[in-house]
Amino acid sequence: MARSQPDVGEVDDVDLAILAVLTARADITNKALAERLHLAESTCAHRVRVLRRRGLIIDTRARVDIAALGFPLRAVVNVRLGSHTKAGVTQLFQALTQIPGVIEVFHVAGEDDFVLHVAAADAHALRDLVLEHITVHPSVRSTETHLVFDRRDGVGVLPAG
Repeated sequence: MARSQPDVGEVDDVDLAILAVLTARADITNKALAERLHLAESTCAHRVRVLRRRGLIIDTRARVDIAALGFPLRAVVNVRLGSHTKAGVTQLFQALTQIPGVIEVFHVAGEDDFVLHVAAADAHALRDLVLEHITVHPSVRSTETHLVFDRRDGVGVLPAG
């Protein structure tokens, strides 16, 4: 399902500061957020509600250590299609998001059509994920799997919080 664009008009420095802090610490209390940004708690709470209503804050999630849950192997899987129809691409996109072990799916331009970030218990589980859940789709022409040795967060698009 495509998400509509957020109403980003009139985003001021206070909004950007709120977003930067929440991006780094989504679990921060309103009181702590207000103190950090030198705002009244009521003003801060109102601003966060408005940012949610406008679609600039789309959700709040906990980051989980998936390796500690038994999935230490991460990979990026590039998927190339042999045929392209709007319905087929849309259907495959949805199917790829439903595969156990898939963290994110990107529909991309270029030689590849999809890029998946996946996690698996071991090399055999990774092989099975690719062979039993991705290459079985008739429109998939080929896949290429890249092991992830390490990852780091980038600075993102917001000013440092």
